[in-house]
Amino acid sequence: MPLNTDTRRTADEKEPAATPAEPAAPQTSQEAASSEAPAETSPETPSSPTPDETAPEAPSSGTPTETSPKTPSSGTPDTPDATEPVADATEPVAEGTRTDAADGAERADRTDQAGDTAAVPGAPDATPAPAPDATPDPAPAPSGPLSRLRAARRTWREGHPTAARVLRDGVTVLAAVLVLAALLLPNRMHMRPAQFVRIPVEALFGAALLVTLPRRWRLLAAWVCGLGLGALTVLNFFDMGFYEFLGRRFDIVIDWALLGDAKSYLNDTLGKGGTTAVLLGALVLVLVLIVLIALAVVRLGELLARHRHTTGRTLLILSMVWMVCAVLGLRIDGVPLASQHSIALARSRAEAVRDTLRDEREFAKTAKADAFGNTPPAQLVPDLRGKDMMFTFIESYGRSAIEDPVMAPGVNKTLAASTEALAKSGFHARSGWLTSATYGGSSWLGHSTFLSGLWIDNQNRYRTVTNSDHLSLTKAFRKTGDWDTVGIMPGVQKGWPEAKFYGLDKVYNAFQMGYEGPKFSWSTMPDQYALEAFQRLEHGKKRDKPLMSEIILTSSHQPWAPVPKMVDWGEVGDGSVYDSIEKAGKRPGDVFYDSTKVKQEYGRSIQYSVTALTQFLQRYGDKDTVLVFLGDHQPVAKVSGDGADHQVPVSIVAKDPKVLDKIADWHFTEGLRPAKDAPVWRMSSFRDRFLTAYGSTPHPSKG
Repeated sequence: MPLNTDTRRTADEKEPAATPAEPAAPQTSQEAASSEAPAETSPETPSSPTPDETAPEAPSSGTPTETSPKTPSSGTPDTPDATEPVADATEPVAEGTRTDAADGAERADRTDQAGDTAAVPGAPDATPAPAPDATPDPAPAPSGPLSRLRAARRTWREGHPTAARVLRDGVTVLAAVLVLAALLLPNRMHMRPAQFVRIPVEALFGAALLVTLPRRWRLLAAWVCGLGLGALTVLNFFDMGFYEFLGRRFDIVIDWALLGDAKSYLNDTLGKGGTTAVLLGALVLVLVLIVLIALAVVRLGELLARHRHTTGRTLLILSMVWMVCAVLGLRIDGVPLASQHSIALARSRAEAVRDTLRDEREFAKTAKADAFGNTPPAQLVPDLRGKDMMFTFIESYGRSAIEDPVMAPGVNKTLAASTEALAKSGFHARSGWLTSATYGGSSWLGHSTFLSGLWIDNQNRYRTVTNSDHLSLTKAFRKTGDWDTVGIMPGVQKGWPEAKFYGLDKVYNAFQMGYEGPKFSWSTMPDQYALEAFQRLEHGKKRDKPLMSEIILTSSHQPWAPVPKMVDWGEVGDGSVYDSIEKAGKRPGDVFYDSTKVKQEYGRSIQYSVTALTQFLQRYGDKDTVLVFLGDHQPVAKVSGDGADHQVPVSIVAKDPKVLDKIADWHFTEGLRPAKDAPVWRMSSFRDRFLTAYGSTPHPSKG
């Protein structure tokens, strides 16, 4: 049995002679040397007495003596040393001795103990040193929130390996779907499933690049590509909105200025609280979308790099399939299977930026050239001397209002009734079509195109022409010195420096016409009130000169709810009469998102505006009144339909037959409704045709 390591010898006990009970384990060279020279001690311990000497007296306190540093922490070798006595087999086991299980563990570790220094006869027994704690020190707890999150995630993964694997694979699949969707996303609202089952060549190029790069450069390339793809995706969504509302794509150079107008529109329709919520939500969505796409590209790049060989083979196969599809022109539902969609969009955007910058330089020269720029005042519109001129724009009055099967019945009925009512009052009309420079919105582009004789289809052109000395149609009347000029602008709610370009002596904005009634969504006041205010403030006053006026009617502005109703002209007052009408009207949210209802309400708004204008003419017009009115653009695609033209009706109304005789060669249709085959002109051509028809003599100015 093993020695009782807990039994300590006293100073009075003599060391018995070393009698090994059985052969010791094979000795190492060091042990052999130790047995041949028993008097020699470990160099790291004090000298021990020789076998002939008795052990030195131990301290009375029983404190153990120092042992060799090579002695195990238990303090006693597992096997009896040749120089150490063997305990008698019949010796009772002292309290605290090891159990049989401990003996087995000690025997298993004998080979590790073979190098221990043998006990020297006569030396005092060594007391075992305290065993070191076998449990390793716990790792320090994570200090930061990110570290704690990582530790919690690692713990959860270790505790739920199956769920962790499913989650990991699911995130990878979602990342792949997100990247593919971004690469194939069209920039139009109306999408087809076939557009998302193509093979994007951009994915093949990107995967090949990421696999070949070292990790540091791979991460950098993945982030750059991901952020770029995210930005391109956001621009695609911008395009969707612009095509839906303005009939064109978003111009990244000049259209940022329109965001301010969009905010104003939201303020008028949703209020400041709703506008703030919408803008913040849109900003968060944009940032989240860009970051998610970038993270998805990074994740896929790391996955592909871990499986380089599989990735290489897959890319080779997909590249061959893509080339076959491209060469053969294979399509599904009319969509090419071999896609270069994102590359094509990026290229077209770069070309658009280049074209915009070039157009800005060239248009500045074009605006300086004017066929009537140097025409003397006496030679401008001599055939209209003494006439009160009214140039009136009806918001969103487009060809769709007259020809769409949902809106046309009501609108055409109103046009026919108004034509008949005007004829009873002695007025006659001629009508045709103009192609507007804008669509769905940006009304000021239509106004400036019509009055300047230049094609103003973007904000840069608008700023250029309105800051120039180009002759607008309304300014021509002021230049003669024979007309007073005024603007009625219920949609203007801030400074409007363009009044100088339009040649207006006085402008009445939304806050200068005395209106005390409610707003009708975006429109600050009903058209009937704006016209009655015009009569009260300017048209009804006695004056030495005739009046030339530019009037903008806004009741037909989207979202076409609520729509005002006609009241007795004598009851218009300060507009308070409209309180009950506005409250009883429909709400924008109940109308705008229903394709049928929004068309119906749009048609009602056009009927209202035409009725208000023609009734004003019947009530306040005379033999010298000449009215030119038109739409500034078509309504949005939700109303006019996808792919609708940009045409708007234009009408000239007068009592004096000579006024209409001057435009007989225009071949316009009699009445307020232009025929389907009536002439169609570009809106920018109207100014020169009008000036020429009424006797103006061209004297060009050069750019």
